[in-house]
Amino acid sequence: MRGTGGRQTPPVPPALLDAVPDTAAARSALQVAGAFHSPALLHHCRRSYLWAAEYGRSRGIGFDDELLFVSAMLHDIGLVPVFDSANVPFEEAGGAVAWVFAAGAGWDADRRRRTAEVIVAHMADEVDVAVDPEGHLLELATGLDISGRNPGDWPAEFRAAVLDRFPRLGLIEEFVGCFESQARRKPTSLAGRFVGSGFAARARANPLDAG
Repeated sequence: MRGTGGRQTPPVPPALLDAVPDTAAARSALQVAGAFHSPALLHHCRRSYLWAAEYGRSRGIGFDDELLFVSAMLHDIGLVPVFDSANVPFEEAGGAVAWVFAAGAGWDADRRRRTAEVIVAHMADEVDVAVDPEGHLLELATGLDISGRNPGDWPAEFRAAVLDRFPRLGLIEEFVGCFESQARRKPTSLAGRFVGSGFAARARANPLDAG
């Protein structure tokens, strides 16, 4: 691949794409995601972490890698049927699951609270990087992966390498179905408002699915 000015662009190292923070909690979060998510949602979680981490590192944003990884692996677990609350927005249900996971991992009260906050924040329109860098990064990453927002913020070579390693597997149709189910049952939730504002069309136009 070639970068600007005709210079050769180094390939993205495969080890970077498969990297997991070297902690027991991170490895366990990946196991939980693998056990409960569909293949498409699992790949979405893996890509979301990679988008978030690359964005933060390339811009000098300091972030807690373990916290970001655990939050990325569990941020959509509230959409999984066994954890889908009848009346609580999926991001809040997912935050509660992550809080319980973090307690089991031995995290202190502040760290448990933080992972729940990051997961809830990923559905916000905007997250202040100075207040919540992990929430800021995850919100941007999921915005790219689901709605195709600002793909130019990531190098084309990196996008291609991530998509090759973790293909999309029909994610958007599955995700639209999940959100439409949330909207029917919880119309005042953020997912419900997203659906009412044309979420499905935006997601289906995601340039990451253009091939």
